[in-house]
Amino acid sequence: MARTTPVRKAWRSLTWLLVIVAGLTALNGGAVLWAGGSWAPKLALDLQGGTEIILAPQVANGAAKPTAEQLQQAVSIIRQRIDASGVSEAEINTQGDQNIVVDLPGTPDKSTINRIESSAKLEFRAVLKSDAAPTSAVGGSASPTPSPSSDVPLASTPSVSPTNGSDDAWVTPALQQQFTDFTCTEANLQKANVAPAAKPLVTCDNRGQYKYILGPVEVAGETISDATNGLVSTSQGASTGQWAVNIVFNGKGTKEFSDVTTRLNALTGVKNQFAIVLDGRIISAPTTNAVISNGKPQISGSFTQASSKTLADQLKFGALPIGFTVQSRDVISATLGTTQLLSGLIAGVIGLLLVFIYSLFQYRLLGMVTIASLVVAAVLTYLVIAVLSWREGFRLSLAGVAGLIVAIGFTADSFIVYFERIRDELREGRALVSAVEAGWKRALRTVFAAKGVNLLSAAVLFVLAIGNVKGFALTLGITTIIDVLVVVLFTHPVLQLLANTPFFSSGHPLSGLDPNALGAVYRGRAQFRAPVASGPRVAGAGREAVRRQTIAERKAAELESSSEKKSGSTKGKKS
Repeated sequence: MARTTPVRKAWRSLTWLLVIVAGLTALNGGAVLWAGGSWAPKLALDLQGGTEIILAPQVANGAAKPTAEQLQQAVSIIRQRIDASGVSEAEINTQGDQNIVVDLPGTPDKSTINRIESSAKLEFRAVLKSDAAPTSAVGGSASPTPSPSSDVPLASTPSVSPTNGSDDAWVTPALQQQFTDFTCTEANLQKANVAPAAKPLVTCDNRGQYKYILGPVEVAGETISDATNGLVSTSQGASTGQWAVNIVFNGKGTKEFSDVTTRLNALTGVKNQFAIVLDGRIISAPTTNAVISNGKPQISGSFTQASSKTLADQLKFGALPIGFTVQSRDVISATLGTTQLLSGLIAGVIGLLLVFIYSLFQYRLLGMVTIASLVVAAVLTYLVIAVLSWREGFRLSLAGVAGLIVAIGFTADSFIVYFERIRDELREGRALVSAVEAGWKRALRTVFAAKGVNLLSAAVLFVLAIGNVKGFALTLGITTIIDVLVVVLFTHPVLQLLANTPFFSSGHPLSGLDPNALGAVYRGRAQFRAPVASGPRVAGAGREAVRRQTIAERKAAELESSSEKKSGSTKGKKS
């Protein structure tokens, strides 16, 4: 016998659901085998513990201590960097009026640590002198090294006021001596990181091979409005295979960068170079081949995809207003631990059992559809969270567990709405197959409206909240979407199939869809067919039918009853 259209649709929907489950399982399985994934979701700081990093502000000699506003700005930027690295449920706070404390769940990778510990203090300085470039004169240099003398101190102030950042007047005898004695050690580079912006800088490249004398800061990193990484392309649009960082300046930075490149483009030799300094160390010192007036330069060099992405994220989210040094890095234990996690899971199991008991009591064997739907929703939710754990760095906190438990009730609501719509259709005298289809059309609008409100609430909470509350909002949003998928792709198709089975279509008392038990004596609006036989069961069905009336139906029935009484009274008077 050929299958009916509802049955074909039901099998099609169940097939799509099976494809989704298989796809998520294969995706996570592949991650477990080749991408460092795991079948168990990652836990957040409150359940697993993690790493605590204390950052202390690093200021130049004589400089004032950082203000509370600077610390809060630094906290905001560090939080953005951590979110960009894919790590969630991190906690970033100030410690008193000095330090910043960063708590990360689990054991963060090296790139995440670098994002946090690096102050990303970006500066653009003109190159004055370098031992990496040949001098313009044979056998000598443009700035001869003076002979040190213990009796005569070397001059540290320019004898002539420099006119721009490329002026040789910046190279005083004392600065030249510092350049000669300078070695590319980590300690020296840490001191360079806090050099005043209005003075020249002696530093090295990021490999520690060559040292430079740089002019004062001419373009600050704060003027960067955006930064992305990508492959360098030729003028014909072909990729060179080299990774680079693309910078976009704001209006102020665009003007400053245009002025500097206009001056450097006219110079030759080492003076044509423009050093890009990150945390006091030169990451690139490219030559200026053209005037860049559009505010969109490109940093290229020995970048990999990962290192270019890290640098772009650091620059995109702004340079910290102050430099920081790592004061300590410690492993911290879980604040709640496995006991609280176990308590949360027990609460979830109890909630599920109560929903199961209520479903079976209220809907008889129809409640098994609710149980099966909740199981399918649980499987989908688990797979999605597992995928997000390795793909996006999502971590499950106790607040997230609470979101999953709350979602049990929200998910059960959808099934209850659908079942009650079907029962209403049965009370109106429809057969089960048509009642399932008619009830689905009426229930779907209600389900979409309710889930739309839940999803909107979760989205607003996720955008405005921070920390653990974000985890609650995310799990609530995920379960809301999965709830709709389960209702559409599993609950409704299963009921379409059950409606064609003898047990349910005959209205067996244990099916939960018995028309007599539901009081299916409804014949039209405000009109009820009187029971043929008497007895407790028929009386109960009549009471059930009356109880199920809407307010409009009751008013119509009362109005009709009143009209009939008046009509009977009039006939009595005439007679």
